[in-house]
Amino acid sequence: MAGGKAKKEKPKASAGAHAPYQGGISFHKSKGQHILKNPLLVDSIVQKSGIKSTDTILEIGPGTGNLTKKLLEAGKMVIAVEVDPRMVLELQRRFQGTPLSNRLKVIQGDVLKTELPYFDICVANIPYQISSPLTFKLLNHQPSFRCAIIMFQREFAMRLVAQPGDKLYCRLTVNTQLLARVSHLLKVGKNNFRPPPKVDSSVVRIEPRKPRIEVKQKEWDGFLRICFNRKNKTLGSIFRQKSVITLLEKNYKTVQALKLTGQGLMEDNHDEIDFSRLGNSNEDLSMDVDDDGADEEMEVEDGDVEGEASEFKDKVLAVLKEGDFEEKRSSKLTLQEFLYLLSLFNKAGIHFS
Repeated sequence: MAGGKAKKEKPKASAGAHAPYQGGISFHKSKGQHILKNPLLVDSIVQKSGIKSTDTILEIGPGTGNLTKKLLEAGKMVIAVEVDPRMVLELQRRFQGTPLSNRLKVIQGDVLKTELPYFDICVANIPYQISSPLTFKLLNHQPSFRCAIIMFQREFAMRLVAQPGDKLYCRLTVNTQLLARVSHLLKVGKNNFRPPPKVDSSVVRIEPRKPRIEVKQKEWDGFLRICFNRKNKTLGSIFRQKSVITLLEKNYKTVQALKLTGQGLMEDNHDEIDFSRLGNSNEDLSMDVDDDGADEEMEVEDGDVEGEASEFKDKVLAVLKEGDFEEKRSSKLTLQEFLYLLSLFNKAGIHFS
């Protein structure tokens, strides 16, 4: 913040990708190590977290412990997950011999590969490259926690809280809001960090839905992929595409065959929601980047289908008509409308997995 110029120039003299910390630790930008240095902001995050004195708090990426200290003072216990062994040592050194040390448990490891213990609340300033997989890992965690207060890159945060009709409303939005209520708490400028990242951040509150909305993961995922393939096209034009009709007809025939052989319907298999795979690195791009503007060359209204397929196409379009969805666009549908449309398709024996 107010640090004089001489101090600012020192980091430049050292390694390009690292920025030294006053205790001698250099932060790796490549690992997303940006330490929150503004004490007022740290206080504000803790205050907005609504921590109770009986709470076990999960902190991800504690760094040198600026936020950890405040969390220890507010709650009963802090479980800190940190991948960098240097930070783990710094954290232990910082609280050693203080009354707070016996209420701090440090787990060294990659949070995405670590089995997380029970916690009431999660407070985290995370490396932005793990935003999507971490969000779904947390939402998949059992037993469910009360809430998570997480700092994300601004655009990612705005996708999570987007509403139908917003430019950033996408598949990531709907998948997150299926599992949780998400609200925006505060904006955080890049200069609140050492070293400053390239982008601004936002803090959001994520509250898992209790009880969960029951859907079958593969079915829901397949359905949303089709709907958001061209989110600004009408559902009528999306579901008229030959490739979509072919896929759905194949699923339909599989279901009918299972019925005949007495193996029952796909919809009887209630798999648990497992959205963890929605967060792997390949998925991230497809969830975070949308189709605005780029559709024309890719939008192939693939010729009309004939015979049997044409009959099946009529069946699909009849479902859209029944729910009055033919002229609607995915970019403007609410979560409830997506759930309703999927239920209409399923009722007609049309499946997406």
